Amino acid sequence: MFSILILLALVVIVAVWVVGIYNALVTSRNAYKNAFAQIDVQLQRRFDLIPNLVETVKGYLSHERETLEAVIAARGAAVSGLAAAKANPGDPAAMEQLAASQGQLNGALGRLLAVSEAYPDLKANQNMMQLTEELTSTENKVAFARQAYNDSVMAYNNRREIFPSSVIAGMFNFAAAALLEIPADRAEMRAAPKVQF
Repeated sequence: MFSILILLALVVIVAVWVVGIYNALVTSRNAYKNAFAQIDVQLQRRFDLIPNLVETVKGYLSHERETLEAVIAARGAAVSGLAAAKANPGDPAAMEQLAASQGQLNGALGRLLAVSEAYPDLKANQNMMQLTEELTSTENKVAFARQAYNDSVMAYNNRREIFPSSVIAGMFNFAAAALLEIPADRAEMRAAPKVQF
């Protein structure tokens, strides 16, 4: 009878231990998904600013149609990249697609803003100055949100890789999450577009 009680106590202890590790993994996974939601909010804000920027610039740069169309196309690709990442935050392919589409958008915005430098009336336009200030602020918020997301992903990945959590993570299919990284060979993505006027 005493040995059955000891065995039962051991089973309960192991079960509580497994549940504790499982719950910690779920909490970590939810933390990085929440951190990604903050990236989503800031990128949506950025995407909402871009049509206003294009409309403001359009009257001044009517002969720069290719540049404007490139920004609009890059925005569309970035929205698609964000939708794919939002569907599965942490998925390596989705994070890579998001990073690449954001790089294309940064490049297109950089070209648009470089072209607009040649137009003093545009640089002095109050709406343009306000939009570029908001865009700069949003770029900073995106950078902070990306850092918070990457920190959460690292904490989750560490938790799922250390022993004994790795055993439980494997049993319950807790997949590794991918960081939102800027590839080392894509220097244009590392710098926010210059929006100073």
